[in-house]
Amino acid sequence: MVVVIALACLPARAGLRDDAEHLSDPLLEGRGHGTRGTVEASLYIIRRMQQIGLEPRIQFFRTERGVGRNVYAVCTGNPRSVNYTLVCAHYDGVGTIDGNVYPGADTNASGVAVMLYLAGQLKNSGRNFIFVALDAYSERLAGAEKFATMPYKLSMVVNIDTIGSSLAPPNKYRPDFLIVLGGNDFEKQNSKQFDKANEGPRLRLYYDYYRSKSFTEYFYTRISDQAPFLRKGIPAVMFTSGITMNTNKVIDTAETLDWGILERRAELIRNWLLI
Repeated sequence: MVVVIALACLPARAGLRDDAEHLSDPLLEGRGHGTRGTVEASLYIIRRMQQIGLEPRIQFFRTERGVGRNVYAVCTGNPRSVNYTLVCAHYDGVGTIDGNVYPGADTNASGVAVMLYLAGQLKNSGRNFIFVALDAYSERLAGAEKFATMPYKLSMVVNIDTIGSSLAPPNKYRPDFLIVLGGNDFEKQNSKQFDKANEGPRLRLYYDYYRSKSFTEYFYTRISDQAPFLRKGIPAVMFTSGITMNTNKVIDTAETLDWGILERRAELIRNWLLI
C-alpha cells in the first residue's frame, strides 16, 4: 500500500551533519525496525523531503516484526523519458538491546543524510530520479524487496550504505577514500566518468572491497539493498566507506563520523549522477 503524505512543513534541521545527527540521536532509540524510533525517523525524513520541495509518499508493508515504511519521492525532470534512476539508503538500524541504544550514525544515518542531500541537489536537474529511504534492512532487505515490486522503470539503482567514516581506509595514508562497487568490469567501463566527477572532491577511489574478490562479490550481490534489484537485472552501484570497529555497536555515534570527507563523498556522487 502506498500513501501520499501531506504534513505541515515543520521546522527541521538541514544539511548532511544535522540530518545524520538527528537520525542517530538517542531519542530515536537506534531506529530498530518495527519500533517507535523508525516511525519517528520516517516522519523526520518526510519533513526533510518537504523542506527540499518534494512530495513524499510512504509504501507500507508487513514483516515478521511489524509494519515497514519506505519513504520516497519521485522527481520527473524529463517527462519524455519513462526511465528513472533510483537513489536509496536504508534508515532502520539495530535499535535498543538490553537498554543500550545503538545509534547507527554511520550505519546508516550517514547514507540517508547523503540521499537527502542528493535529493536537494538533483530535484531540478532535468532528469528523472526516485529518492527513497528504505526500511527493514535488518529483515533480510525486506524494504528493498518490496520497493523492487513498484511499477517504475528503473535504469539504475544507486545505493548508499555506511558512508560517513574514515576509520578503516584500505590505505592508512589516504583516509579520504570511497569504495564504489558495480560488478564485473565496472572500473574499466566507468573509471573515466568517476575521474571527472572526482576532480573537485579528489578522493581515493576503490572499485573493490578491500582488494578481496570474494568480499567484493558478497557485498555487491548479497549484503545490501541493491541486491533485490540486481536479481531483477537492474544495474546497480553501491557507495560505502566499509565496515569499521564501530559498526553495529553502541559507539557508532555522530561524533565518530568524518564530516569533511562525508561532504566530499556526497559531492562526488552528485557530480557523477550529473555526467
